[in-house]
Amino acid sequence: MDIVALSQSDLDSIWSINEQGLPGTGQVSKEEILQLLEFSSLSLGAYREGELLGFVICLPPKTAYGSLNYAWFNQHYTSFIYVDRIAVSKRHRGLGVGSALYNHVVAYSQEHAVPVAAEVNKEPPNPGSIRFHHRFGFEEVGVLHHAEKSVTMFLRKA
Repeated sequence: MDIVALSQSDLDSIWSINEQGLPGTGQVSKEEILQLLEFSSLSLGAYREGELLGFVICLPPKTAYGSLNYAWFNQHYTSFIYVDRIAVSKRHRGLGVGSALYNHVVAYSQEHAVPVAAEVNKEPPNPGSIRFHHRFGFEEVGVLHHAEKSVTMFLRKA
């Protein structure tokens, strides 16, 4: 498996994998994915033989991104890398793709001395993602309630 920077040519695959991860990934249009790639400070894909298996898109603080979850981190922290979304295609789950991507995010975090910020659905619950984040050393730092859901806010120190 190769972990390399995402490009706009990956748009259709990114969107398809994101759709497979709903509701955990949050639904976005292809245009919104392009905007996330423009805002991102780190966007990586896991590939095998040219096929995108999964991806992660991370943002620095203070972009124009309108997510309420992202805004929460901007209100509480001045320095971080925010995991806006990580998703693995259904066919490739359980094979270490997500862990390989997060290992790169953690390395970036340590190299740049910034914590990693992320959120996970609390309601509706996403216990697999919560376990995944705990395994990577994330700590729960808050809960944000939306009209239709609640999310647990996580932070991993650099």
